[in-house]
Amino acid sequence: MKKKILFVCLGNICRSPAAEGIMKHIVKEEGREDDFFIDSAGIGPWHVGELPDSRMRRHGAAHGYNFNSRARQICRQDFKDFDLIVVMDHDNYRAVSSLAPSEKDMEKVVRMADFLRHHPESTTVPDPYYGGDKGFELVIELLEDACRELYLQQVGDDHITNI
Repeated sequence: MKKKILFVCLGNICRSPAAEGIMKHIVKEEGREDDFFIDSAGIGPWHVGELPDSRMRRHGAAHGYNFNSRARQICRQDFKDFDLIVVMDHDNYRAVSSLAPSEKDMEKVVRMADFLRHHPESTTVPDPYYGGDKGFELVIELLEDACRELYLQQVGDDHITNI
């Protein structure tokens, strides 16, 4: 069975599409594309249908990623469609948790920062939207760290080749 992971941030134009792109990249490098379905969504409808922020796409491309998904808003159906719903910060956690149809669905909601191995001081993946280049670079660095750990936890250490 495919592992289905949804990444969520505020508007689905910076952090969550970057997490989606990085995770897809890791899965492809590992030859596990058939084992995963990866998507992203935002809390609000502000950017539905848009590509990720041009700054995030530029910084992602500099790291070898293609962030090209179209923004969408999270919905209750996502709790049925996904095994894990990974949020970027505490506000996202509260918003997504409030949508959970049941306690069992609530267990699917996890924080991206919980997967950080090399950044123990970080409790969230901060929103880079109103910051400069350093903010986008930090987000990519945090997401690379967390996505690698998330991948490891999903497949187990015996299935790792490139990480």
